[in-house]
Amino acid sequence: MASIQQGPNGPVLVLKESALQQKGKDAQQNNIAAAKLVTELVKSSLGPRGLDKMLVDSLGDVTITNDGATILKEIDVQHPAAKMMVEISKTVDNEVGDGTTSSVVFGGTLLAKAEDLLKKDVHSSTIIDGYQAAAEKTLEIYSELSKKIKPDDKESLIKIATTSMQSKLISEDSDTLSKIVVDAILSIVTKKGEDYFVDLENIKVEKKSGGSIQDTQIVKGIVLDKEIVHSGMPTKIDKANIALLNSALEIEKTEMSSEIRISDPTQMQMFLEEENRMLKTMVDKLHDIGVNVLICQKGIDDIAQHYLAKNGILAVRRVKESDMIKLSKATGGRVISNIDDLSEKDLGSANLVHQKKVESDKWVFIEGCKHPQSVTMLIRGGSQRVIDEVDRSIHDSLMVVKDVIEKPEIVAGGGAPESFAASQLKDWADNFDGREQLAIKKYAEALEVIPLTIAENAGMDPIDTMANLRAKQNQGRKWTGIDAKNTKIADMLSIDVVEPIAVKEQIIKSATEAACMILRIDDVIAVSGGPGGGGMPPMG
Repeated sequence: MASIQQGPNGPVLVLKESALQQKGKDAQQNNIAAAKLVTELVKSSLGPRGLDKMLVDSLGDVTITNDGATILKEIDVQHPAAKMMVEISKTVDNEVGDGTTSSVVFGGTLLAKAEDLLKKDVHSSTIIDGYQAAAEKTLEIYSELSKKIKPDDKESLIKIATTSMQSKLISEDSDTLSKIVVDAILSIVTKKGEDYFVDLENIKVEKKSGGSIQDTQIVKGIVLDKEIVHSGMPTKIDKANIALLNSALEIEKTEMSSEIRISDPTQMQMFLEEENRMLKTMVDKLHDIGVNVLICQKGIDDIAQHYLAKNGILAVRRVKESDMIKLSKATGGRVISNIDDLSEKDLGSANLVHQKKVESDKWVFIEGCKHPQSVTMLIRGGSQRVIDEVDRSIHDSLMVVKDVIEKPEIVAGGGAPESFAASQLKDWADNFDGREQLAIKKYAEALEVIPLTIAENAGMDPIDTMANLRAKQNQGRKWTGIDAKNTKIADMLSIDVVEPIAVKEQIIKSATEAACMILRIDDVIAVSGGPGGGGMPPMG
């Protein structure tokens, strides 16, 4: 046991008897092996011809996806180093939304290349220095490569949304969906000075199985998955004046314990009439201001429902708080807590509020808001699993368009920037002496794994393809990449395959940091006796 040292007066015990320790090369090899396994898991789902994974959880629920982040989130990874690879995909997903698979594949390959150097007795610190220098240089190369665009240039944005969808289940429907994505984002964009900002919280995504992916639509307003409270109410209102109420429309019971003593039956009648009168007054107040739609966050009393219906007011109750906030942004109304404070200027407006049947449910659509700061995307598709995957793909696409609007620079896709940076790095490495040069060259080789994997997944011959790709790029065609759809090499810009520079940069940063972090570890100590008394987490 490594924890026992021979001291002057017999053995010295530092760690608990049950602690397990792996030192030096063993620990490093074990961690690298685990990271490589995670890479193998997602590798086949990279690119337009990537395949999907079917994940079955402990309850037997099935997820079918090729979104790197989702795959790694769903599988329960035990190994500590493998968990770090899963972290990369989470970071990339939260920061830029797309490129999760690429970052894991690249991170794992960096470690595999480092392993070759470790076997040749190159110290891990040297490798880390080389990798970090190479990462900085790659980011420089990318920023020289990138093309500036106008943040509100709709055509370019649609190209970017379409590219993001090419590697997903929805690639066939990308024409329709990318227009919807760009429309949704452009309607909620805010401008500060010269910069544009997008808050994706303002796009509400509702999913309902049925129809086909082509039936997906954008509603310039909000869709509520609720029905109208009372059958006597109108189900359609044009030119709606909307009151947003976040308290209940009922008579409040007192907080204290109190009792009312009634000695005469007529008093009971008066008491009930008084309650009714109070509710009627509330509804009359709404009617007087001109409210014809009431959206309530809490409950609505039965008697109040009756009066609302008599006044021809359409009401919806128990609406989520997050939806109330979105409604306020979409309709321009103010959410109020007390009906007495309500005035005409607090009301929101919409061209049309109507109840529509979506499959078996009735939903309320609030459409045609003038300048909606919040919109809804209603996703349709053949089955629940299809819709879930469409939802994930649309999330990626929305994020990518947001990235470009906030940092309006693009590069070509299809592995073009990676292989361009790789060839530049190889030349640049010659400026270094000693072993760092080897690390930089390995970094360049690792970059090439992105176009290589895209080609492999499309069934192309990896060696011929890479040789052709390098030749074309060396002739100065820097936008040459892999057109996996047509299994050939092509100028990616001319076929409109473009990606935001923000995504490419995040892939480099996250993967390099994770690889360097794993390379720094030379000792794994697992102290057992935690909850459940488990020992070492399974290694490898």
